[in-house]
Amino acid sequence: MGTPVTYLSTRATADTRAVSFGEALLDGLAPDGGLYRPTSIPQLPQGWRDAGSFAELATLVLGNWLGDLGLGKDGFSALVNDAFDFPVPLTQLADDRWLLELFHGPTLAFKDFGARFMARAMDALLAGSGRRLTIVVATSGDTGSAVADGFTGRDNLDVVLLYPEGRVSPLQERQLTLKRPGVRAYRVQGDFDDCQRMAKEVLSDHAVQERGVSSANSINIGRLLPQQLYYLWATAQLGTPLRFVVPSGNLGNLTAGVYAALSGMETHGFIAAHNDNDWFPDWLRGEAEAFSFRPTVQTISNAMDVGAPSNFERLYALADTATKLVSGAAVSEEATLARIARTHAGTGVLVCPHTAVGLEALDRLEDPAPSVVLATAHPAKFPEVVARALPGVDNRAGALEQLLASDCSSEPLPASSAELRQVLLHG
Repeated sequence: MGTPVTYLSTRATADTRAVSFGEALLDGLAPDGGLYRPTSIPQLPQGWRDAGSFAELATLVLGNWLGDLGLGKDGFSALVNDAFDFPVPLTQLADDRWLLELFHGPTLAFKDFGARFMARAMDALLAGSGRRLTIVVATSGDTGSAVADGFTGRDNLDVVLLYPEGRVSPLQERQLTLKRPGVRAYRVQGDFDDCQRMAKEVLSDHAVQERGVSSANSINIGRLLPQQLYYLWATAQLGTPLRFVVPSGNLGNLTAGVYAALSGMETHGFIAAHNDNDWFPDWLRGEAEAFSFRPTVQTISNAMDVGAPSNFERLYALADTATKLVSGAAVSEEATLARIARTHAGTGVLVCPHTAVGLEALDRLEDPAPSVVLATAHPAKFPEVVARALPGVDNRAGALEQLLASDCSSEPLPASSAELRQVLLHG
């Protein structure tokens, strides 16, 4: 393992102190309200392409970013193996097109990668310290259930989960609100941007900070770094530089891919595939001003319904690189539904609406570069949407079917940071 990277706020001034990964992970948000970003980008270790498993690749690569967390080589390797204990398969759709299936973790969405690693890393750092943290997480769909599952039952961690009432699918809501030890779910009377704003504001509140809080959204650098790994895994498995199509909302997944490219991964670039929340593609084309965000638009690909993407702040710090590596596309609901149907008819593969946005964005390109679309969630999480596109097609997953018999619990919460502050300070 190389010398661990240090991290600095995106809003740092000349006298701002850089921090270790452990500090950045446990803080979540920098004290000045900015997002932690690496002060340097470590180059990929020798032999990364020859890793025999995803966990072996993860141990090699992450060690260069954050050291061994004080666990020693064997302890760090054990933590990584426990976090990434599920397959990451590639499915070929055509000669030069693949799906990278990121939905084989316990909550059937790509958020399991970051959430499971963060939970184990945070718990290890807190062990023996006498500290306990409450993780405040805002979700537009899959993040919340991944965090709730990954963090539940941890010795030193609790979770407060915020989701927009009426703006997640019924199955997603059941996943979010399952009764789990140490997890409280709140249905916020607003949209995802309200949830995200509330989380950011309480994380910057001094009184709340003293009680011990952090985040598990992609505002936390600990969520992004593990998400580099599947770009590297696909490149190593296929043995060639690839173009990646990334269904995008809060831009965390895309930022992780850009970090992988800056580390030395050869690539034909990235397509940020958006739904009707299309501010970022407009910005990439020079048709929108930086940080001139728009209100969230509700769509059938709800996990991407983000009007004010937090990770733009990190990408903006890399603006010259990002605009060279990334292009954008926006896909309508009608085109999304049509792509679900067309993909199934042509390949027999069922995809979720987010993955369909990526496939549609790719299909509009004439460049024949080998391309991988990130398949971000299992289609069974969106039965209503898939049924609209493919009436009568069986779209079930055993793990999700069990939810129907599970106990769920959530509480209403106004879209108010002051109300959330009271929850955190007084329960």
